[in-house]
Amino acid sequence: MKRFNGPIGIEQGTKILFSDFAHDGAMWSGSGPREVRQRERFKEAFAGLPVVTVGISMWDMDHMTNSRVDITAENVTAKGFEIVFRTWGDTRIARVRADWLAIGKLRDEDDWDVT
Repeated sequence: MKRFNGPIGIEQGTKILFSDFAHDGAMWSGSGPREVRQRERFKEAFAGLPVVTVGISMWDMDHMTNSRVDITAENVTAKGFEIVFRTWGDTRIARVRADWLAIGKLRDEDDWDVT
């Protein structure tokens, strides 16, 4: 469990990661390991590393192949993170939208910057 002293910030967002069926992109027409990364920046930097969770809020997949999906947040900093979506094998994915939520400590007006 992560405990906070002071103000807590929560930010959320949504991002269409790709629409590969529209242009016959790798997620729709490819096979084997494939990956898409999208950088997200927070509107305001957190005071430290926030906790970030990512989930799929929309997917459009070919019903003739196996559905293989891995989605996560990587390279989390106080200013942002990367949404990473992976698939493999013969999976054909037309499009995906991801929703995310970040929770962490914010700077307080009483915080001192001692350097």
